[in-house]
Formats: sequence, C-alpha cells, structure tokens
Amino acid sequence: MLKIAKLAALAMAGALMAVPAFSQDKPAATGIAATVNGVVIPQARVDMRLKAATSQGQADSPDLRKMVLDDMVNLEILSQEAVKKGLDKQPDTIQQVELVRESTLAGAFVQDYTKNHPISEDTLRQEYESLKGKLGNTEYKVSHILVSSEDEAKAIEVQLQKKKSKFENIAKEKSKDPGSSEHGGDLGWNVPSNFVKPFAEAMTNLKKGQTSAPVQSQFGWHIIKLEDVRNLTVPPFEQVKPNLMQRLQQQSVQKMIADLRKNAKIE
Repeated sequence: MLKIAKLAALAMAGALMAVPAFSQDKPAATGIAATVNGVVIPQARVDMRLKAATSQGQADSPDLRKMVLDDMVNLEILSQEAVKKGLDKQPDTIQQVELVRESTLAGAFVQDYTKNHPISEDTLRQEYESLKGKLGNTEYKVSHILVSSEDEAKAIEVQLQKKKSKFENIAKEKSKDPGSSEHGGDLGWNVPSNFVKPFAEAMTNLKKGQTSAPVQSQFGWHIIKLEDVRNLTVPPFEQVKPNLMQRLQQQSVQKMIADLRKNAKIE
C-alpha cells in the first residue's frame, strides 16, 4: 500500500532543476511571477515551490526566492523547447506527464482525507496504552544461535553443556542468522513482543545467564541465551505522540485505499 510519505513524495514530482540561474531583479506584477515568451508563470506556482523548499529545512530568504523563481523560469524555457521539438507527443513523455498528474491528484486526495478524518486525542491515548500493554514491564538482553535442523541444535546444546566452546564463538561459526551471527548471536535489548511466540516463551522462562534447549520456530532451530534483564521504561505519551499520529494516519489511509479497491472495477 502507498504510505502518506510516498504519496506526498510523488505529489512533489519535478525536483528543482540544477541549471545555472540568471538575474531576475524587476518586481513581479500581482499574481504573476514572470512571463517567458508570452507565457505567464503564476506567483502561486512559485510560492508552492518555495513552500516545498522551506518545508525541507531551507530558510526563507531573498536568495532562496530568487533561486526558486530563476529555476521556474528555466523550467518554462526548457519545457517550451521540448514542445517545439515535439517531445510532448512522445509516448514515454505522455505517460510520465500522466503519472505526475495522477500522483499529484492522489497526494491531494490523501491530504484532504487526513484533514477531514483527524485522529482524536482519545484514540491516540488508547493506542499508547495498548502499546504499553504489549510491551510489558521488562526488557531482555538475549543472544541466539540459529540452525536448520533439530539434530544440529542438539549437538550444539551438548557442546555448550560440556563447555567445549563459548556461545559467541559457536554463533559466529554456525548461526544462520546473518544479522546477529557476526556479533556472537547478540540480539540486543528487546521486549517479548518483538519475537515470534515460541522464541519469546522460551526466553521469558530463562534465568539470567541460562541457555535454552533447542526451540523451533518458522525460521529454524534456536539455542537461546538470556544475558540480562531490566525494567522497561516507556517514553511518555507526549514524546511518542507524533509517531503515533503518523502511524494511525497511515493505517487510516491504507484502510481507505483498501475499501476503495473493493468497490473499484479492476479487470
């Protein structure tokens, strides 16, 4: 599904051209930023580009305004030249223009939808409390060794019991998990909900420093070692509120798109 950020990015199609700018000193008439070969560049269009630039962290200044206007003039000159050569009639160009049109309309629709379907403060707080409940009160620092078969896992279990090799050395040598094997199997600090159920259940039943018997999941067979345990400190609501807002808005947009697809005739 398209997410808000992706739709917004598509709607902003047409990045500023990296073409040397020229001087544009005379003030624009009301509603008109410039005229190029008789074609008007509306001030509203320039203001939209300026807004996009400032929203990305650039400071509004006379230099920025001049750069944006110069760039819009360059774009108009180049587009006029493209039309003279008939490039606007090429199939690829037609499809690109149509894609930008559709993307802009889709972005406008999503913005309108989120504006008219705001996420309430109560909904945000309910989501916060729900996530707090899923996280629990405890974090676990855990390592694991992942192998393909139960026999291999049992052989590693015996090797660890006899203390013939250190856990981290076996993980580096034999674990199939590319993300943790090079770190000796270390998965860092996590809450149980970050793991699949069999892994989480085995992990929470271990004592600090203890290693599990082989545990099967859809990924293979795990030998799990609990390194440490600590109380979990959940960030306050106001700190995570912006992320919760974005998450719920994205979910709302995804549901809206899914509902529209159900009612659309797609062949």
